[in-house]
This record gives sequence, structure tokens and C-alpha cells, in this order.
Amino acid sequence: MFCASLLATDAPDQALDQAAEGYVRLALEVGAYSPGYIDAYYGPKEWIVTHDDSVLRRGFPATELRKRADAIVRSLDAAARRSLPDKERLRVEFLRKQLLAVKAQIDLISGRKFTFDQESKLFYDIVAPVYPKEEFERTIAALQALLPGPGSLQERLASFRKKYVIPAEKLPAVFATALAECRRRTLERIALPANESFKAEYVKDKPWGAYNWYKGNAFSVIEVNTDLPMQIDSAVRLAAHEGYPGHHVYNALLEEKLTRGRGWVEFTVYPLFSPQSLIAEGTANYGIDLLFPGQERLEFEKKVLFPLAGLDPAAADKYDRVRRLLGALRHAETEAARAFLDKKMTRDEALRWLEQYALEGPERAAKSIDFWNAYRSYVVNYTLGEDIVRAYVEKVAGSGASPELKWQVFHELLTTPRTPSGLQ
Repeated sequence: MFCASLLATDAPDQALDQAAEGYVRLALEVGAYSPGYIDAYYGPKEWIVTHDDSVLRRGFPATELRKRADAIVRSLDAAARRSLPDKERLRVEFLRKQLLAVKAQIDLISGRKFTFDQESKLFYDIVAPVYPKEEFERTIAALQALLPGPGSLQERLASFRKKYVIPAEKLPAVFATALAECRRRTLERIALPANESFKAEYVKDKPWGAYNWYKGNAFSVIEVNTDLPMQIDSAVRLAAHEGYPGHHVYNALLEEKLTRGRGWVEFTVYPLFSPQSLIAEGTANYGIDLLFPGQERLEFEKKVLFPLAGLDPAAADKYDRVRRLLGALRHAETEAARAFLDKKMTRDEALRWLEQYALEGPERAAKSIDFWNAYRSYVVNYTLGEDIVRAYVEKVAGSGASPELKWQVFHELLTTPRTPSGLQ
């Protein structure tokens, strides 16, 4: 059992291990009052917390939980004043930031309100800059030139993209092929546990496009939401993001290198609303370009995925240019989410913003708002997270670095306790 009074006097390693156990137990306790908060857990089964209705009716013990969190943070502050190896020091900072996020979740459950920026700072250790509309307008002008013709740009874009939807009956084969290629390329660069594996499933009625549920022992369930038609470029994007070298690889390596390799129990639990998510989502997005540098993604899609989906690859080059330009509009969603969640935009205004500046169709825009309502400021992890990870890898690897060196830096990032602010 975690005992706060022991933490200040034990040897550093033992003190950190006790703090880590306290963090895991605290996160699981908070998760018992907040469904969906614990994204993954594969630690001791006896630590799992469940409460019956009578306990839940007594109310959320916010004061007690805050005291537990504060005691662990104090022990970590004491550890930080000692002389520690570099990885142990990173471990301390990781635990501190994760605990600050747990405290924010306690406050949120207790009814405290945060602005979008306050929430992203507390949960994800970062605040997104303001992205001016002029940036989006320049990209939109480039798309106007690329897709000329009658009607609005949104209409022309929807008509163009409709030609590149994967037929529903071919989606499993296309996605499986994309996953296999992403896995093959990842294994050329990163050694994974021999027993690593996954299962792909297709679901409906979810606010997200795809989800990786990590189960421990190097196994994941990857769910793909089929509510909306899937574009051909989404096959590689989702396979890399959810699988290789994205979430599945990240979690499997943390388990192998840190949980089993070092005995760091804190990595057996993954609170979704925490700085770890920015690292997870940022590496998953950046890993796509690392996996398919230059024109390699386009060539694979043209030669393999387009024919498999029964699509004509003749306009694949143009489709790829459109895809890249749409990617440059990703921060438009951050701005809309910030304004909507801060009640500076109504739902209708947010829908119009997404259609005008993110060029999302009505169904996709509605899904975006569903996501914000469910996950709030989490959206920064995809957009700003990718920017931060990309800048970090390229800074550490150096200008003009070889792909091999970038992969080395990326692998170290996946297997080291890091915080978003620590990458900047």
C-alpha cells in the first residue's frame, strides 16, 4: 500500500517506485469516477478500482484525492533535488506532469471549469498558439487554383474526393494491406517484442475515426469507425497512426523497455487526459512521414492500394497534392474547437467555420464537434503534438540528417519518459 510518509526518507529508487505506485493507484481511483479516463491498464489486477452504486452515491472524494496527489508531488520534488541519472530525472518530471493532469481531472470532476488553453496546459503541458485566418486563406487559395470550375470550392472538393472513397466491401482488404506495409517498414527500423500482435475491428457510432485499445503483453485491438466513407489516403494514415509506428508500437515499447525492462510501474496505466497523450498522438502523426519519406507513400498507394480498392490511379498525383494542402488546414480545427469550447462560437458558427476554413463537409464537421464535446481540448495533441515532435526530432537529429538518424531519435523518444514542454 502506498504510504506518503515514507517517500521523503527512502532511498531515491525506492522512493520513486513508491511514488509511481501511488500515481497508478490514484489514476485508477479517479478513473472509477470518470468512465473513459483510463485508456489502458495492464498492471496488477488487484489494483483495479471498481465502486458499486452505494459508493458512487456518497459522492466524489475530491479533497482526499487531491491530498494524495499533493503528497506524491512533494515526494517527487524532493527526489528532483537529489543527484539522479538522466533517465531517472526524466522519470521524475514525467510523473510530476502526469500527476498535475490527474489533479486537473479531479478538479474537472468536481465541477471546476477551465478555458481551452487552461485545460490544454494542465492536461497536455502545452498551450496552442493562435493560428490566424490568413494562413488558412493562403492554403485555400492554392486549393482553388488546383480545383478550378463552377460551384463553391467545398462542392468541387467534395466531388473530387468522392472519386477516391474505398468501397465498403473492399475496406478490410485495403486496410489490412496498409497495416502490413506499415508493419514491414517499421520492423526494418525498430525491433519489436517477438510476441507483438494486433486485431483489427470495424465499428460504428463513435466520435473518432479510429482507436487503438492497448491490452498489454504487446497486443492491441485497432478499431476503425465506418460511420463515414473512408478516403483512400486514410488507409495508410490510420494504419500508421494506430498501429505501426504509432500507438501500438509506442505502447509495446513502453511495456518492453520501461515497465518490464526497468520495473517502472507508472507505464502500466495510461490516463487519456494527460501529457502522455501529446507524445503519443504527436509521434503517431509524425511517424507517418518518417515511415514513407518523400514520394514513397504516393507510390505505394498508386501501385498497391488504388488497384486493390478498384480506384483509378491516373489522378493519384493530383489527389496527393490536395491531401497535402488539406493537411496544412489542420490547425483550423484547433481554432474552431478553442472558440466553441470557450463559448465564443455557437455550434452553427463552428460548423460554418469548419466548412469555410477546414473545408470539412457537413457530416465530417458534425463529427468534429462530437469529438470536442467528448474529448474537449484533446484536439491539440494531434496538431500541435505533431509539430512539436517533428521539430524535436529534426532539431536533435540535425539539419540534413539521414533517415537512419531520425529513426534513432524517434525510437529514443518512444522509449524514454518525456513531457511535451521538455521537448521544446
